[in-house]
Formats: sequence, C-alpha cells, structure tokens
Amino acid sequence: MYHLHGSFRSRAFRVMWALEEMGEVYEHSNTQPRTPEIIALNPNGKVPVLVVEGAPLTDSTAILTYLADKHGQLTYPPGTIERARQDGWTQMVLDELDGTLWTSARHSFGLPEELRMPEIKTSLRWEFAQTCKRIATLLEGPFIMGDRITLPDIVLGHCLGWAAVAKFPCDEPVLADYSARLRARPAYKAAQAR
Repeated sequence: MYHLHGSFRSRAFRVMWALEEMGEVYEHSNTQPRTPEIIALNPNGKVPVLVVEGAPLTDSTAILTYLADKHGQLTYPPGTIERARQDGWTQMVLDELDGTLWTSARHSFGLPEELRMPEIKTSLRWEFAQTCKRIATLLEGPFIMGDRITLPDIVLGHCLGWAAVAKFPCDEPVLADYSARLRARPAYKAAQAR
C-alpha cells in the first residue's frame, strides 16, 4: 500500500488524482510542509512524499512517473516516440506554467517578507497567459496526447486549477473546456473528495 503525505492544496493532489485514475489503494495524511514528520521523510521539508515499502519518494513528477511506469497507466512505454513527446509536454508545463505559478507563490508567502517583490506578478501573469495561448493551439484531442489521459494532463490540469485560485488569467476557451473535462472525471472528483 502507498502512503501519501501532503495537503490537498499542494502538488500532492497530482499524486492523489493519478492514484485514483489508476485505481490504486493508498493512505493519505494531510501533512504540511516543513513539519518534523515531513523533514524525517524528506530533509528539504517539501511535499508530496509517497512512502513505498518504507522508502520515501519525493517530487510530484518523479512520483507520477514512478507510479505510471510501475502500473503501466497514464503513460506510454519508455523508449517510444510517444513517451518522448509525453515527457516533452510534462517538462514544458512544469517549466512554463508550474514554474511561473511557484515564482508568484514565493513572492506572496514563500520568501521572507523583505525579499518579496509583488510587482513581479504583473510579468508572471502576462507570461502565463502567453503560454496558455500556445498550449491552446497545440492540443490535438480531448487530452494532450489525443484520446487518452496521460501524466502531462494531470500536471496541466493541476496547474490550471492552481492558476484559477491564484487569479492568473487563462482566457482560452479550448483550455476552459479541457479543464472542465478533467474536473468532471470520476478520479478527479474522488481525489477532491478526500
């Protein structure tokens, strides 16, 4: 059994959603970052942490990739062109959307107050909107890779939800429809209900 640590409002949600998509049994602790319990599992104090057979795994993308490869779901096989494209999408979403949102969050609450630069958020919102426009033109089907949900959908879906909470604009109708499809999935709803 898997034991996932991390709050619903963190990147742990990505792992919860993936586990629900895969139909895997897991235990969840709503553990906050930098608590003694998390630091014992992950010295950098970050969540999520997935404990597998007593071994802690860290970083949401590494955990997602491990689970997808282990269970043969939400992914294409390693060494295939489809997998390379899938990994390219995942990295692009992480670099251009997740990174932008996290930079904004650090300047809201993550950095010491004297180091925060709230004015940076104007350029970050612009950058986020530009990336949304590019992604909207690249979607090939109901999901990033066509007709089947894969890891980059989990990451992008999470980022779009995070953006809405953070008031980052994504005015692309294609992405609004895409996000609504993801949120309507039974696995997404099951993760949210936890």
